[in-house]
Amino acid sequence: MEEMEEELKCPVCGSFYREPIILPCSHNLCQACARNILVQTPESESPQSRRASGSGVSDYDYLDLDKMSLYSEADSGYGSYGGFASAPTTPCQKSPNGVRVFPPAMPPPPTHLSPALAPVPRNSCITCPQCHRSLILDDRGLRGFPKNRVLEGVIDRYQQSKAAALKCQLCEKAPKEATVMCEQCDVFYCDPCRLRCHPPRGPLAKHRLVPPAQGRVSRRLSPRKVSTCTDHELENHSMYCVQCKMPVCYQCLEEGKHSSHEVKALGAMWKLHKNQLSQALNGLSDRAKEAKEFLVQLRTMVQQIQENSVEFEACLVAQCDALIDALNRRKAQLLARVNKEHEHKLKVVRDQISHCTVKLRQTTGLMEYCLEVIKENDPSGFLQISDALIRRVHLTEDQWGKGTLTPRMTTDFDLSLDNSPLLQSIHQLDFVQVKASSPVPATPILQLEECCTHNNSATLSWKQPPLSTVAAEGYILELDDGSGGQFREVYVGKETMCTVDGLHFNSTYNARVKAFNKTGVSPYSKTLVLQTSEVAWFAFDPGSAHSDIIFSNDNLTVTCSSYDDRVVLGKTGFSKGVHYWELTIDRYDNHPDPAFGVARIDVMKDVMLGKDDKAWAMYVDNNRSWFMHSNSHTNRTEGGITKGATIGVLLDLNRKTLTFFINNEQQGPIAFENVEGLFFPAVSLNRNVQVTLHTGLPVPDFYSSRASIA
Repeated sequence: MEEMEEELKCPVCGSFYREPIILPCSHNLCQACARNILVQTPESESPQSRRASGSGVSDYDYLDLDKMSLYSEADSGYGSYGGFASAPTTPCQKSPNGVRVFPPAMPPPPTHLSPALAPVPRNSCITCPQCHRSLILDDRGLRGFPKNRVLEGVIDRYQQSKAAALKCQLCEKAPKEATVMCEQCDVFYCDPCRLRCHPPRGPLAKHRLVPPAQGRVSRRLSPRKVSTCTDHELENHSMYCVQCKMPVCYQCLEEGKHSSHEVKALGAMWKLHKNQLSQALNGLSDRAKEAKEFLVQLRTMVQQIQENSVEFEACLVAQCDALIDALNRRKAQLLARVNKEHEHKLKVVRDQISHCTVKLRQTTGLMEYCLEVIKENDPSGFLQISDALIRRVHLTEDQWGKGTLTPRMTTDFDLSLDNSPLLQSIHQLDFVQVKASSPVPATPILQLEECCTHNNSATLSWKQPPLSTVAAEGYILELDDGSGGQFREVYVGKETMCTVDGLHFNSTYNARVKAFNKTGVSPYSKTLVLQTSEVAWFAFDPGSAHSDIIFSNDNLTVTCSSYDDRVVLGKTGFSKGVHYWELTIDRYDNHPDPAFGVARIDVMKDVMLGKDDKAWAMYVDNNRSWFMHSNSHTNRTEGGITKGATIGVLLDLNRKTLTFFINNEQQGPIAFENVEGLFFPAVSLNRNVQVTLHTGLPVPDFYSSRASIA
């Protein structure tokens, strides 16, 4: 259970949760920690003023990016914020576990009430320290958040399993180890304090004394409070709202906001969600079992590589020693190559062991936590966190996808030493394949009628001459770099057709092919000249997109099923030339902030585009826009988007720049400079946005003329 400990610690204080509450984003906070990170917002941003103006309808009003910019340190729409716009900003701090938290602008007034009952400053706002989503509290304050009793129960059991010796509660200086506990007094005593304060006579003689461990258990097993509704504190939860995914009371159904929603019996939904979580854990358990077996396989490979390396070195030394002094100098060079291959194989396998071990530890911790949650007998408490846990289990299972449990390196050393040359050829000695006496294959013939290009891909086909009598074991296809440079191998195998992706647009390539067998290689075929497309035609890529992305219109239109931002990439990557594409806003509700730009293939898919160092983006709302890379926000520019707006993205890899347009007008200055490498078109959006991609567009005339002048 030790691997589960991080699941049980507050992201603010770093200690075990105390009276945890559940935020709308499904993350947890200690009740005291939640109060400590409250900040006060201007009067105009309060839920009451929003309702009065008719702009807010929910219990929790999330701050949009434009409002958050009032408190941003870099005026970017994000950052730490510590009070009113006119007050100096408060720098963010880090909790013991490294999560950024935002302290209040001034210390809260002293109070003798508990954190749940103490008054919350008017117009208070809280930011989740894990996902950084912010919301303004309503009149209920922190009492509006449900308590996570399931998490409390798991923490109690975990602490009980790791508890140290219990101490006497009546020792004045250094407490001694407790020897008994009185069930009626609910106090732990050491022997001297028991004799002094709890003598076995009079009314105290009827008290029941038990061992300390048994007393701890009796405390833990005391009945928990019945779950009550956050909207109607005197009512118990009795039903489950399917639409809102939360337990409700009968008053919520009669007069509250759930009156028109579909509801089901609390017990039935509790059993259903427990069953769903159990089924999800079965799949994850299988993955964990496979991962353990895979780690055993990897550790065996380390031993095999060591043994094969020793065997190969011994053979190499024996052959080199036979060639006396001249071979000794060459022997050192050959041994260096073998050792390099040896270290490379070990490094690859050990890195994979380390990566897989960390992932398995995280998976095991999540499994143990989920199993403890399943043990809980509190239906409403369980249902408050079950959806989030089920999503996490499925996401973790997906991370053990195809290829994760496949070794990245073989144990064999594909080297062979030929010691037949004479001593005068000692300086040409090198690792070679043993050659047979049969002739080399004939020169292949390129089939021009089947060779073609599409976008930045080229398909080539070839065959052996009709009268050839020597069989070819395989073929080697070579292309130059598209600029008349050196040829490089792009395919080696037995097939006679190959499609090469990822070429530069609007470039001319030269291609040639040769055949090989055990004897050697044939001469090259005639060189074929290929021209790639001038402009790119592409769609969104379902294979690399986040699972919440919804595709339509032949993958040209996308939206999202989640309220959180999700990333989708285009199918085509660019590393050279000038490229322009547009996106039209088909739907735009509730003023979200979609982001548009370019990204590497390994960009994070579950956060806004530009949050990591693998994306360069512009995010925009209905009033203004910002540029973002590595979570750094710059160049706030007035002018936003609405339904029907057009976003243009211009990637100029010749000048290494990225520029954005809204409705055919450049938005701000050049967004990013010195961009180099392979980039894919990218978009991040949530369920409030739908966009359609338009490709195959020429570079705008005004940009072409400006570039020619420059």
